[in-house]
Amino acid sequence: MASFRRLRPFSSLQNWRFSPSPSGREGLGGSFQCYSVDTRLQDTLSRIKDQGMDDEVEKIQREFKAAKLSFLKIPDALKSMPALNPEGIYVNKNLRLDAIQVYGFDYDYTLAHYSASLQSLIYDLAKEHLVNEFRYPESCLKFSYDHAFPIRGLCYDKSKGCLLKLDFFGSIEPHGCYFGRHKLSREQIIETYGTRHIGRDQARGLVSLMDFFCFSEACLIADIVQHFVDEKLEFDASYVYQDVNQAIQHVHRSGLAHKAILSNPQRYLVKNGQLFQFLSMLMDKGKKLFLLTNSPYYFVDGGMRFLLEDSLGYGDSWRELFDVVIAKANKPDFYTSERPFRCYDTVKDRLAFSKVIYFGDHLFSDLRGPSKAGWRTAAIIYELENEIQIQNKDSYRFEQAKFHISQELLGKLHATVASSENGEVYQSLLGELNVEREKARCVMRDMFNKSFGATFLTDTGQESAFAYHIHQYADVYTSKPENFLFYPAEAWLHVPSDVKIMPHHVKVPSSLFKAP
Repeated sequence: MASFRRLRPFSSLQNWRFSPSPSGREGLGGSFQCYSVDTRLQDTLSRIKDQGMDDEVEKIQREFKAAKLSFLKIPDALKSMPALNPEGIYVNKNLRLDAIQVYGFDYDYTLAHYSASLQSLIYDLAKEHLVNEFRYPESCLKFSYDHAFPIRGLCYDKSKGCLLKLDFFGSIEPHGCYFGRHKLSREQIIETYGTRHIGRDQARGLVSLMDFFCFSEACLIADIVQHFVDEKLEFDASYVYQDVNQAIQHVHRSGLAHKAILSNPQRYLVKNGQLFQFLSMLMDKGKKLFLLTNSPYYFVDGGMRFLLEDSLGYGDSWRELFDVVIAKANKPDFYTSERPFRCYDTVKDRLAFSKVIYFGDHLFSDLRGPSKAGWRTAAIIYELENEIQIQNKDSYRFEQAKFHISQELLGKLHATVASSENGEVYQSLLGELNVEREKARCVMRDMFNKSFGATFLTDTGQESAFAYHIHQYADVYTSKPENFLFYPAEAWLHVPSDVKIMPHHVKVPSSLFKAP
């Protein structure tokens, strides 16, 4: 027997090899039951593995229970997190203001800010045009603009008739897909699109609604689609967009909206005393200023007179603040020459390139063209102030941290117990974590907009497609041009060293809810 033992000096059971025989027995006189040994080995290993996984589930469950206890109150560490400045300038690309020689501005929603009444005006004029000129049902005249429904940065699918909110990577937000005014569930999104991700071919059928005037357009499209569905009327989703877009364009090009605004500027225009101070400061620093807008001159003139009437002296004109004013510029075609502004140096008798920064609210017509032409760009995002104020609240950061810890624990659960998904403890914990995550997600979304959530963020706290375009086309972004008053005219604006995508976002770590 001693010699037999020397024939098998194996240190692990894994080195044994068994070959089945018809009788189920083999080797050493046929008395060795290989299947029996193999089965017992597998059972033993399986029990060890299951026990280890059960331990992991219980560990995750303990972490979740501890976190839920801390959910009962906002951690002190959360309260001490620094607040972001709602009127700050946020930097995507480093910018030296001391090198900027020329400042250019759009008019609408850049120099001029409007009250919420303007969206209702555009909406009402457009729906009347649809009924009177395109012979839409007169029942459409009963529609009214819903301020709580749209946000900036949505896309409309001309083939399927859906309004979409996309994330940074081009996927449909689970709670951001509306057919008319009906929100599609996750299952309905998959049924409609096959996947949440919008592919290149599908993207060709999308139109982006990126500026402030698109609020009324998005709402009117959704209301018309819903009305046709309710009345069981056949329609083509692409023609709905085409008709609504033409109606909105008519409101602007015909002058209907311009005349209504100038007839009652107190209702539609919002005065800001800092505007004159900002423009005067630039002039005093020797900067050249120009105004470049698609709006007609009479409309800009009337608006600027009203906005600056309390700041200008008797006999002064707002025109004295600008070296050049270009109205009806037909942006973005204005930029297709792809040549930056140049000035003539009379001393050196040669052309000199000027460093230009242009301020505008429309990502495509105001910012994409100038960025390609070599100008620096500043995006004016009016709703940024409100979104930062919400993100600064303890209640929002509290829900964000709850979401992150639920997400983190779900990741651990999926990673460690993939083969015991049918276990009762596993299923119970999985359900609890999903409920907690979904609850936090819904609370965060409703703090911004109950239909689509935040403009810059998805429900999960990631960046939206609108944020992607801001990151791509805007060197800096802020809520209004006057915020530059809070910075020296020679300031060097730098991208924060710790930023991942958007510099005004603060991610609340789940570690705040973990026991020390």
